[in-house]
Amino acid sequence: MKKNNTLTRENLQDLEQLAENLHSLEGTREVLSLLQELHTESELHNLSLRWRLMKMLDQGVSQRNIAESLGISLCKITRGSKILKDKTSICSSIVPRAAAMESLK
Repeated sequence: MKKNNTLTRENLQDLEQLAENLHSLEGTREVLSLLQELHTESELHNLSLRWRLMKMLDQGVSQRNIAESLGISLCKITRGSKILKDKTSICSSIVPRAAAMESLK
């Protein structure tokens, strides 16, 4: 049986509730603990790769170099690039902030 990955109204309500609860957590450690409780190691690995690709795109690394470095498809990278180019996206504001914070460490 093929999985249906389409978001339903119920899925969206669940995600909204999850977002509200993420917002109520007390700091990075609690957020990380929740992510680890809800996701498998494979899912966390994929999530961290997506975050890393966003940071690399923001740093101006070419899509081809990102694909070779992270071993991910150009489709995922192109999607990330489109998100960063959209100035209304949340990622377009938090990814540069994260890079700036990393450079201060």
